[in-house]
Amino acid sequence: MIDLFAGPGGLCEGFSSVVDGNGARRFAVKVSIEKDPIAHRTLLLRSIFRKFPKGKVPSCYYDYVRGRISREQFLAHPAIKDAAEHAAKEARCAELGVTPPKEVDDWIREALGGQTDWVLIGGPPCQAYSLAGRSRLRGKDVEKFEADAKHFLYTEYLRIIQEFAPAVFVMENVKGMLNSTNSGKRIFEQILADLKAPRDHLSYEVRSFVVHKADGELEPIDYVIEADDHGIPQSRHRVILFGIRSDVAAATKALKERPESFLLRKLTKKVGVSAALAGLPELRSRLSKEPDSKEAWIGAVRESPKALTGWRLSVRKDIEEAMEKFIKKAERQTTFGAPFVEAVVAPGGYMPQNLQDWYLDPKLGGVLHHETRSHMRSDLHRYMFASCFAATQKYAPDLRNFPPKLLPDHVNVDEETIPFKDRFRVQMGKHPSSTVVAHIKKDGHYYIHPDPGQCRSLTAREAARLQTFPDNYFFEGNRTEQYGQIGNAVPPLLAKQIGEIILDFMTSPRRR
Repeated sequence: MIDLFAGPGGLCEGFSSVVDGNGARRFAVKVSIEKDPIAHRTLLLRSIFRKFPKGKVPSCYYDYVRGRISREQFLAHPAIKDAAEHAAKEARCAELGVTPPKEVDDWIREALGGQTDWVLIGGPPCQAYSLAGRSRLRGKDVEKFEADAKHFLYTEYLRIIQEFAPAVFVMENVKGMLNSTNSGKRIFEQILADLKAPRDHLSYEVRSFVVHKADGELEPIDYVIEADDHGIPQSRHRVILFGIRSDVAAATKALKERPESFLLRKLTKKVGVSAALAGLPELRSRLSKEPDSKEAWIGAVRESPKALTGWRLSVRKDIEEAMEKFIKKAERQTTFGAPFVEAVVAPGGYMPQNLQDWYLDPKLGGVLHHETRSHMRSDLHRYMFASCFAATQKYAPDLRNFPPKLLPDHVNVDEETIPFKDRFRVQMGKHPSSTVVAHIKKDGHYYIHPDPGQCRSLTAREAARLQTFPDNYFFEGNRTEQYGQIGNAVPPLLAKQIGEIILDFMTSPRRR
């Protein structure tokens, strides 16, 4: 397997988690390429981790992620010497389209060693395809937007296909690419045409992981995977393409005999936010723009009901009662967390057993990246109101539901159309979260914790849980960089399910 535009390694992690009956990994990551140096550090670290069987990871890894030894001490530790050497050849810090193609090709050619039955995975950067990205970039400069290289980074993915002809490829991107245009042409149609016929004498079937239709009958929307249908505690909708080299497809009878077996299974019950976050220690947030202390924070939280003064909606009484109840709970919060919180993580019956098996690692002895942000006093009032509204009314409010005193300064409650009406969004405990995107590194307004008694936005670890990263997955960099990596990733548990389909296909009998 080769991974392009790897980010912190979500796709890698999922595919690498596919094991046989003896626990041996069925996919070997030979090269993973990521341009961001911080995300690459994360990728390299996880590559070292994966060089060891489950339960056999050396204790020095845990010493490092707990903050007991430095990265230099960890990388110099004799217990991981061989693994670190292998990882350095696997995880490459390079920018596709900038790093000389010959250098990239040499890495891949050496790693493949003449193998033709291999899998290419990856997701070209998507800012120019995403709805938010298109709005931001096009608004600044239309000509610059049309020329944005990010529209065409898929051609770097395509170039690897042209050069090395993998048996299978898996390409991920945002749903917005389906409607994205450049110079009046739909980008997705061009991408699909290129991937189906990368060069002379090389062609691919491009299939969906969720819909089976005859070749040529698939609609663009058929390529969209809704992650919450497949056990991911997040409403994340992404385009994921399943490409099969035509000669391999023609030789694999199973594609015609049992095509449904190469589709993701849709689950009847969705996983909610509370189930995914179960067992994580409760935390208070912190105050920004003023000195922080437990007493000052509690004082700010206690002020929140005052914002309802003059608000005459019928739900006010229920929300005020909820505020009184949860303010008492907030008064019992003692800590805002830390990069490593020593704790017993016991989700009990709140979390499905398959998620417990996936997330938890007894050797970790606590929680990584579980440290809250600082929030302005006025935002704490909004968070308390929004979470109490959701707790009592059973749906998340938007700015149209907010009391006038809690509206941001630039918003006029009398406006018929309020811009960014869901700017403050509480996550609903019994439902999958909204999509975790890289914007979470900017602020936490769209990711308010469902428990009003904590009155805060999500920690990086909580965002990682919603993205289904195992608890022992360590993200390098500062907290902002951690949030960015998490938001840009593919959910590993979804990637594992895709990997199981790919393994089934790759091991199916072929006609000679």
